[in-house]
Amino acid sequence: MPRRRYRVAGLVAAVLAVSFLQSATGSASAGPAAGTDAAPAAKAADVVRVAEFLAECPYTHRAPDDPIVFPGLPGASHMHSFFGNDSTNGNSDLASLEKARSSCSPDTDLSSYWVPTLYDGDKEVEPTGTTFYYLGEGVRDDVIQRIQPFPRGLRIVAGNAKATGPDDNTISRWSCLHHGEVNPSHDFVNCPADGMLESYLDFPQCWNGKDLDSADHKSHMAYPVNGECPSTHPVPVPKLRQVLRYPVNGDPARFRLASGPGYTMHGDFFNVWPEDEMAQRVRDCINAIVKCGADGTP
Repeated sequence: MPRRRYRVAGLVAAVLAVSFLQSATGSASAGPAAGTDAAPAAKAADVVRVAEFLAECPYTHRAPDDPIVFPGLPGASHMHSFFGNDSTNGNSDLASLEKARSSCSPDTDLSSYWVPTLYDGDKEVEPTGTTFYYLGEGVRDDVIQRIQPFPRGLRIVAGNAKATGPDDNTISRWSCLHHGEVNPSHDFVNCPADGMLESYLDFPQCWNGKDLDSADHKSHMAYPVNGECPSTHPVPVPKLRQVLRYPVNGDPARFRLASGPGYTMHGDFFNVWPEDEMAQRVRDCINAIVKCGADGTP
């Protein structure tokens, strides 16, 4: 009996010792709990409050085609440089684009993007940086929270291919990468030797809610006014911002677009995002006002 009492006493002492150590240093279960609580806080602190997701879509090919402006008429257009969907041609439609592959990251973005080809003298120049941002900017925060995904098959043309002067195309601008001292312009700019020529183009972000295209390829879309979509185009959708970086610099007199001077820059967009992928990004990145990467996460 005494020996048994000693064993019990020893066990009690051991338990008390462990309890003391846990109270002094923190129990094994308390460590993970604290870490679990801290992780979301750290992650929340890292979130950038900008309504944005993006796709990086390298150049795929050139062709004198435009399946939005000249559908079913291969060769009818000036030369275009295409990004994203690798099958785009004069006969492309939603069904054909859905069956193709994409150069984009994420490769689930089967959309097609294209612009008039840039020339340095008589030499074609393709951009080495090709980022397509989907943004919530340009409208009030309460409108951002109502932004809806692009409908599948939506087609948009932004810019003015027929501009006769810089003021005819106020949504397109040229600038120099890493050289903010060079003022942006609607026409080509002179970039320093270590710079690159950049093109920025913003697409309209208000949809009429009915048409995937229109006769002039623009009337079904509109730009916001005073942070709100006009009553004629009541559905807010993401603002698509096209940013292209060309490996050229120097005297802008050398440059021209297939459509003409720099102020004729324009862009075409044919939406072929999978509906669930687009919806997730709009919900988690744009509506939530969170900056996301190409994978659709912060």
